[in-house]
Amino acid sequence: MENTKTLAKLDVGQSGTIGAINAPKEIKRRLMDMGFTRGIKVSVVKRAPMGDPIEVSLRGYHLCLRNEQAENLVLR
Repeated sequence: MENTKTLAKLDVGQSGTIGAINAPKEIKRRLMDMGFTRGIKVSVVKRAPMGDPIEVSLRGYHLCLRNEQAENLVLR
């Protein structure tokens, strides 16, 4: 899918809505436990100097993700 955008591709200040989690079962469960579920709005707050990890905001709190994890979160 050429138009597929993941959370890892967003720049600081951009936001999107989670459309799917494309990951193995254990990683998907972990991301869902952190609050990443379909239909949730997520925005990128900042990036580390080398671009990884990223700080994101969702559900009224912030957390950090590795780009490797953020690549699993497909936005719609």
